[in-house]
Amino acid sequence: MFIPRVQLVRQTAPQPSVADVAQATRETWLSSSTAKRIRPGMKVAVACGSRGINNYLAIAKATVDALKELGAQPFVVAAMGSHGGATSAGQRELLASYRIDEQHLGVPVVTDMDAENIGANSWGQAVWWDKNALKADAVVTVSRVKPHTDFRGTFESGILKMLVIGLGKRHGADQVHSFGTRGLRDMIPESGRVILAKTPFVGGLAIIENAKEETARLEVVDRDDLWAREPELLIEARGLMGRLPFPGADVLIIGECGKNYSGAGMDPNVVGRMLIEATPEAETNDPRIVRIGVLDVSAESHGNATGIGIADLTTNRALAGIDPGPFRMNNLTARSLWRSKLPIAFDTDREVIGHCVETCWQPELEKVKLCVIPNTLEVVEMWLSEPLLADVRGVPHLEFVGDLVELPFDANGNLMQEKLFPHSVRGRRVKGH
Repeated sequence: MFIPRVQLVRQTAPQPSVADVAQATRETWLSSSTAKRIRPGMKVAVACGSRGINNYLAIAKATVDALKELGAQPFVVAAMGSHGGATSAGQRELLASYRIDEQHLGVPVVTDMDAENIGANSWGQAVWWDKNALKADAVVTVSRVKPHTDFRGTFESGILKMLVIGLGKRHGADQVHSFGTRGLRDMIPESGRVILAKTPFVGGLAIIENAKEETARLEVVDRDDLWAREPELLIEARGLMGRLPFPGADVLIIGECGKNYSGAGMDPNVVGRMLIEATPEAETNDPRIVRIGVLDVSAESHGNATGIGIADLTTNRALAGIDPGPFRMNNLTARSLWRSKLPIAFDTDREVIGHCVETCWQPELEKVKLCVIPNTLEVVEMWLSEPLLADVRGVPHLEFVGDLVELPFDANGNLMQEKLFPHSVRGRRVKGH
């Protein structure tokens, strides 16, 4: 099988970043208008979700510590809809994988799935909310603000979505997703109005990450400012998120998919494929990729390979690693089923990459434009074939490292991802960091 040689390319555009994340989190909370709502003795629920936020533990612990400094009695509630198999144990395990647990935070972590109907929104639909959060004197969220993987709207992933879907538990997630993308885009704000009127939510910590997956901004958004401020933060996040520096390619090889990288497993904003049923696709294809292969499902996904169907080809070991329980629960709740159809699978990475090259509609194999990335969250470094290198030569803020080399495979025919991307999540995982 022919596989093109590749060269390392590094994106070097300057990125804003927070130097001391823990201290910045503390200062952000204590200097916020929301802090004035916290009084000594109040029981404050801190909503934490399932996303792989960088510096997650530092941010969550600093939030808890800041609330203690204000005299409150904080505890953590799981805010992740149907993730973790929609079970208390599954969600506790997910949070613990990020070290969001009693041992590291020094406060109770509550993952009960019970939700209460707190009223109806303007669509006449029930609005559900976490019972433990409702019993608190105040509720705050720890929320990453970024473009959503399914739709474009005024509010996408962020504080409001966590309030409606995350703290809505299985009921809230199922109800919103039952309307498809219009439920996500149009009904979340309507349910959010009910939540702001009828719950003790007081404010949320908005986290924005840069293209290097570093913490770029921390801001506490008070409940009174949510409608005006979160859309502005979303625009900022969209401008900072990592992207591939070319308009199209014949083949894209992704080392791992996973919920820790994107809610869709592989971020459609990066790979240019939405794959939403009955939704026009062509305008979303930026970049335009003919053939996508994914080699593994991340360990952090705990068998939930949601979104694996965005790829065309994969490995048998990736399919074997799927846990049907959380995989089916997440996808049936989200109702975006196209994305999780199982791709054609092969025994080795070499076969996956080779067949991607052979089927990419470029019969002159020496002209195949190939890109290899570790996942869709970490796209600062990538390996490009010579024809694709030619396309990006004039793109600013790119560093071309070394020479063209053969992709490194081990004796079993599998790609040595840790060698290609030693600083990636996988590379750090293998090193035990």
